[in-house]
Amino acid sequence: QVQLVESGGGLVQPGGSLRLSCTASGSDFSINAMGWYRQAPDGQREWVATISGGQTAYTDSVKDRFTISGDEAKNTVSLQMNSLNPEDTAVYYCNAKGRFFLPYRAFNAWGQGTQVTVSP
Repeated sequence: QVQLVESGGGLVQPGGSLRLSCTASGSDFSINAMGWYRQAPDGQREWVATISGGQTAYTDSVKDRFTISGDEAKNTVSLQMNSLNPEDTAVYYCNAKGRFFLPYRAFNAWGQGTQVTVSP
């Protein structure tokens, strides 16, 4: 089993910044990609950003404001969020996709979520 633990959420004013972090732990596994999703109140969970093999991708609404980074050796991923606005308010979830070795099987793991609130 792979466990993801997030940190870094909180309350910030519009225009402010926050940094989210996530660490994956477990045994006998390898991660192919890590990313962030978010779910606003009364909304569906949406993809925010992904990092895989050093390549990054972002949903259009966060491009040029958010930066995803990762450390493959440590199985960690971070999301630096700048110029936050109220529309960014959501629960942010860390995601990891990879495979276990023994026995060989794929996994798609989620963190518990961390609240980000952008409000004056």
